[in-house]
Amino acid sequence: MAYLISRLVKAVRRAVIDVGTNSIKLLVGEVSGNEVRPLLEDSKQTRLGQDFYQTYHLQTAAIAASAQAAANFADVAREMNAATIRVIATSAARDAVNSVELTAAIESAAGLKVEIISGEQEANWVFQGATTDGTMAHLPILLLDAGGGSAEFILGRGKQKHFTQSLPLGSVRLLENFPPSDPPRQEELTACRGWVREFLKKELWPNLEPALQKEPDEAVRLVGTGGTTSILARMETRLEEYDRARIEATRLGLDRLRWHVNHLWSLPLDRRKEIVGLPRSRADVILFGAVIYESVMEQFGFTELHISTRGLRFAVLIEG
Repeated sequence: MAYLISRLVKAVRRAVIDVGTNSIKLLVGEVSGNEVRPLLEDSKQTRLGQDFYQTYHLQTAAIAASAQAAANFADVAREMNAATIRVIATSAARDAVNSVELTAAIESAAGLKVEIISGEQEANWVFQGATTDGTMAHLPILLLDAGGGSAEFILGRGKQKHFTQSLPLGSVRLLENFPPSDPPRQEELTACRGWVREFLKKELWPNLEPALQKEPDEAVRLVGTGGTTSILARMETRLEEYDRARIEATRLGLDRLRWHVNHLWSLPLDRRKEIVGLPRSRADVILFGAVIYESVMEQFGFTELHISTRGLRFAVLIEG
């Protein structure tokens, strides 16, 4: 009956532009109730968080590039006759001392209002979007979305969230703090791993560990969403093109993830750009995104990483 009712709900075409620390992303989809059918997904790396974390001042060039990317995506969404277009901005925008310059530039270029969302709102939407996948809807999961500037951790089952925390831990943020040599040196990887593990132990473990203990005996799944995990899945399967079904079917054991981390950190940048499944523009930040997931698996005893291609943007489309 619920299926029949959902089919009777008229689908609405909506679009969302996600202004992140590393890239600007577009999702256009048909929304029917709580179901989203993606029509177009695109991404443009503008590195809004570059040279940011010493002063928390967004750079003029990065603002201009982000505004232009948002304007281009807005044009695409209008050409596709999206009924609504929302622009949301996350970690770098909410941390910036000059965020008004970013929002003004985007609003002028794209003709759309920008919503700077809190870490808590980002985490809530990440969880809501990921659980639109039926395989995730009724299992206890720890969902991790590690972006360029922040990482959202959400523990829950179905529509019930038992724990939510957003931390200032992201791939661009780490790149700024731990700029590697080319090729990276082993001691640089050791230092990065050590810092992330200590950060998780101090900032996440005291809050998350009690919440995990309250979960029933059924094992909690670790689910990663966002660009890093999709890229790791593509690298693992040597997938040249984006394929949602194959990415979400991929499982990464801790040994395999550790192998990818060691392999990535052993190569110069030009060699990393040749890896099948790794976009050339992400060949620097992938070093740090992979370390975050490796460290979480080790810290909390997870042996397998599940992957979701859904998350924040899916939930924004559902909300309308």
